[in-house]
Amino acid sequence: MAYADFVTAMMAFFLLMWLINMVPTEKKAKLSGYFKEFSVFEKGGSWDARVSEGTAPGVTMKIVDTDASTSSLPAPPSKDTAAAEQALLSSLRKDIEGRLGGVKDQVLVDTFDGGVRIQLVDKQGSSLFPLGGTQLSQDGKKVLQVVAENLRSAGDRLAVEGHTDSLSYTSAKYTNWELSTDRASAARRELEVNGINPDCLTRVAGYAATQPLVKDDPLDPRNRRISILIFSGTPCKVAKPEPPAGTTILKPGEGTLPPPTLPPITLPRNPVVRP
Repeated sequence: MAYADFVTAMMAFFLLMWLINMVPTEKKAKLSGYFKEFSVFEKGGSWDARVSEGTAPGVTMKIVDTDASTSSLPAPPSKDTAAAEQALLSSLRKDIEGRLGGVKDQVLVDTFDGGVRIQLVDKQGSSLFPLGGTQLSQDGKKVLQVVAENLRSAGDRLAVEGHTDSLSYTSAKYTNWELSTDRASAARRELEVNGINPDCLTRVAGYAATQPLVKDDPLDPRNRRISILIFSGTPCKVAKPEPPAGTTILKPGEGTLPPPTLPPITLPRNPVVRP
């Protein structure tokens, strides 16, 4: 190592030590605790290097406790949104109870932070898809028809997710990942057949067996399911594009369009004819 590089490194090291020494003790304790308890899977404090008032010039470290901060928390749903969720829940439960008969216990309806969730689950002896297949049964189509009739009036954005149990294929060419994705796409097509606007769909995804409904038994048939998420308060109506300024739109019977004008064609005065 060159002597100049060594001196530069020592200067940087002593400058870092001086900056750390100027930080108040309580802030250093919080910073130390953050690194001891940090996890990418759990909530915790975060370190923010933004300008703040300190005892020494140039020190810009600030501890932010995200658990105590309310700025990052989602805003509570408005009264209109909450009323719409309750109306949708009531309508779904009424139709499921009155129209689905023997498969009503295979439709689970609840709420999550942001909307309403509908889960179509299998049970022993009654499957919405054949084992290992992607074609909806008649019961599955009937359930999705009832769901679609309720969701058309809601007009909110949707997501469709597919889930499987942990029973795997013997071949690696087609796995539970493909199966769950194909089943979610089949449910999406059935919803569209029953009048759901394709522009309302924000996500169609397969999660294989990574999110079991019955965690204690990965092979439980209820883990094979389709989840439909309705995001309350996020309408999916697509506005029609505005015509360019100065464009005249004629309605039927109001007139005819002018004939197209073609650019003039100029022929050479003395054309050359080659043999």
